[in-house]
Amino acid sequence: MPDLIKLEQVSFTYTLAEPENKPALLNISFSIQAGESIALIGANGSGKSTLAKLLNALLLPDSGRVLVSGMDTRERSRQMEIRSQVGLVFQRPQHQIVATTIEEEVAFGPGNLGLPAIEVRERVADALQRTGLDGYRQRPTFQLSAGETQRLALAGILAMQPRCVIFDETTAMLDPQGREMVLRQIAELRKQGIATILITHLMQEAAQAERVIVLFKGEVILDDSPDEVFSGKHNLKALGLDLPPLVYAGDLLRKYIPEIPDNPFRINDLFNSIPKYTGSCSHFDLNAQNIDQNAETCIQIRNLAFTYMRGSPLAHQALKHIDMEVGSGSVQGLIGCTGSGKSTILQHINGLYRPQSGSVQVGEFNLSDKTLDVRALRRKAALAFQQPEDQIFEQYVGDEIAYAPRRLGYSGSLAEIVEKSMRAVGLDFRTYKDRLTSSLSGGEKRKVALASILAVQAEIFLLDEPLSGLDPQAADELLRTLKQLHQKGRTLLISTHQYEEVIPLMENVTVIQQGRDTLHGGTEYIFSQTHALEQNGLKTPLAARIAQQLREKGWPIREQSISFASLEEQLAACPGADKR
Repeated sequence: MPDLIKLEQVSFTYTLAEPENKPALLNISFSIQAGESIALIGANGSGKSTLAKLLNALLLPDSGRVLVSGMDTRERSRQMEIRSQVGLVFQRPQHQIVATTIEEEVAFGPGNLGLPAIEVRERVADALQRTGLDGYRQRPTFQLSAGETQRLALAGILAMQPRCVIFDETTAMLDPQGREMVLRQIAELRKQGIATILITHLMQEAAQAERVIVLFKGEVILDDSPDEVFSGKHNLKALGLDLPPLVYAGDLLRKYIPEIPDNPFRINDLFNSIPKYTGSCSHFDLNAQNIDQNAETCIQIRNLAFTYMRGSPLAHQALKHIDMEVGSGSVQGLIGCTGSGKSTILQHINGLYRPQSGSVQVGEFNLSDKTLDVRALRRKAALAFQQPEDQIFEQYVGDEIAYAPRRLGYSGSLAEIVEKSMRAVGLDFRTYKDRLTSSLSGGEKRKVALASILAVQAEIFLLDEPLSGLDPQAADELLRTLKQLHQKGRTLLISTHQYEEVIPLMENVTVIQQGRDTLHGGTEYIFSQTHALEQNGLKTPLAARIAQQLREKGWPIREQSISFASLEEQLAACPGADKR
């Protein structure tokens, strides 16, 4: 069978006004077959998005060849056909949206192929249904959340009926149900003989592919099955990566339950291997611990409602009724499905939006006050956007991170503040301080934007999807920094779909659904409410699901076990755990 895509010694270097232009990709060679399912992983800046654009002929190699169905991407006359065969969902999908409504956007590609109108309508209807956007046909594209925009970009690609689809961090902004939807679509595309390439920092997603390609500093380091790549033979942490959570969970459980298999990539395989418990647990305390919620309130929201483009035919109510309090010095989680209103809440707290009805109080600041000192408010409460790359405007990385402290004021040495903020997100000061911001990868830009917020020295940090787009190592570094900020008394309000990683940090959680706050409480309580979370379109954490399976088989694990640390502590306390 001929190769669908073939790369032959491909190298590529971005031409930039920098002292040292290093290759983004170097001597890349591999082939892709029709219907093949591939995960492309690597640390931020390893060359993943660059490779995706080379496969799609958006970039052309400096040396070597990229062949798609035998067509050389450097042949201009073939590039349109190549792009119809290799669809690319961008890392920042808003860059590929051209129409004003969802339906028009999805129809744009097949319409430009000159297809009959009835076939265009059929393709649009199918793509909208497959991506969960069928009920939003006339919704303006500029009103979509980041996650909804990713779904729209995918729908536009699916309507083209390509032979290969590249998903560049497509799941990064999606809620758990949205991520599962994309993985189901990948499986369905594979059944149809369509090749898929998933670029992801979520190792559990990578483990579902047939083949995993690992990039490091522009070179292919590994190209093998998930079993081999995640076998433990390779030092993934040195590559900025980590094991999939299920594999990590299997390794943890195997210490106490020898029957657990090596490298479980499917959750049912793990669940089915858990034996019934035959020990005793008379000394073990199964009572849940309560959380002290007596901290002084620093953010208070009462009956907040907000409508985008209020009074116009395009009006969309984002918030309907929000009541929320955040204790001073606490870490509050904000979770909910894509488009539920989480970002809109954070933007009200930061003063980007003012209450249309209801009230928002941030410390001494009443956001309904027409004389509000917005500059002072933002010095107190710093906001990192859901797509913080939009905040970058300086030419050099060091200047970008130093910008806010210079304008808002700071204490100590500015150079030390910048260096510490960079180190907190995994950016080496000497390597990056004089880099052009335009030369950074998507993940590197996200790190710079987060560092610029950390440099503000605010009392309250509002973080909208802070882990999205970060490789596992960078995510760990950021979480350590957030923990240190919390220990210093800073208040953190974190909106996230990747809540499993943030659980050890969060103290309380608010669940948002369709513009309403539907659930409040301590972190253990919220994430042990399996039914309530499912009603809100969410899932309990993996550790909590494993704990539930253990309980069903008689293991003495308390109901509010939602972290691997808690799970291991209780397993270690179970008599006979390793000698049934």
